[in-house]
Amino acid sequence: MNVRWTTASVADRQAIFDYIAQDNPLAAIGMDELFERSAQRLCEHPKLGKVGKLPGTRELIPHESYRLIYELSLDTVWVLALVHTARQWPPL
Repeated sequence: MNVRWTTASVADRQAIFDYIAQDNPLAAIGMDELFERSAQRLCEHPKLGKVGKLPGTRELIPHESYRLIYELSLDTVWVLALVHTARQWPPL
């Protein structure tokens, strides 16, 4: 399996990185690496996350504060969004 980040999920990831980096650049790098490792684990275990709130999606919690939303298609894990767990998901 391959992991692909959608344009929206890349933007989410960058926004999280930028926010954390304002106070602690090393923590931002660590968090971003955690997101990448978590997404890569899905290559071997694509059903690791629970069934998502949106039909056809799954959700993985790579960190207690973040939810990684993804879907599976043939040989690809598509990361759709990366959202803070305090935020409304799915958006209204």
